[in-house]
Amino acid sequence: MDFHNATHLDGRRLYQTFLRHTAPYRHDRLQVRVRYSRRADFSGTCYYREPRIYVNLGRHNRYPYTFGTHIAKAHATRWGWRREIYVLTVVGAEQLALFVYLHELFHYLVRAAGRSPRRKEAMCDRFATRVLVDHYGCVVRRRGGGPVRRELWDFMDLDAFVAAAPQERLLVPPALPRPIPVRIVGT
Repeated sequence: MDFHNATHLDGRRLYQTFLRHTAPYRHDRLQVRVRYSRRADFSGTCYYREPRIYVNLGRHNRYPYTFGTHIAKAHATRWGWRREIYVLTVVGAEQLALFVYLHELFHYLVRAAGRSPRRKEAMCDRFATRVLVDHYGCVVRRRGGGPVRRELWDFMDLDAFVAAAPQERLLVPPALPRPIPVRIVGT
């Protein structure tokens, strides 16, 4: 991964965090740029041809930071589709950067798996949210404040959805030859 950080965050730690959560997918051609946004609290962009991911963080953000996600199931109404907004709170800019990176990484993986990248925002949010909940203890809540049961937002096998995306080849060291027992007799 070609990584560049233009923010006050610890670039080495951020890079290691991104790598840890990118595995087992290939990322040798991936370019990742973390920078400050011009106005937005945060944003991200994924370009498929290069491939390149931009993670943009607002300088003015105050942490802990709460933001809305699109991870709830969509329900049909008489007028179309409706989705409740569930919120997630991150304790620092590193977690917000990780959320944006993982969201954009899933866009990249969907395309690498040969699937259409259109209309996948909710899946991308679920992919990122799952990591923040499982590894960093974040809690998904309703806008009113009550926690949301996991089965209401984590209802898809996202790993299976991008299973065709190229994965890293794990270099398995060759097996060592078995020792031959030697018995010394005499003298």
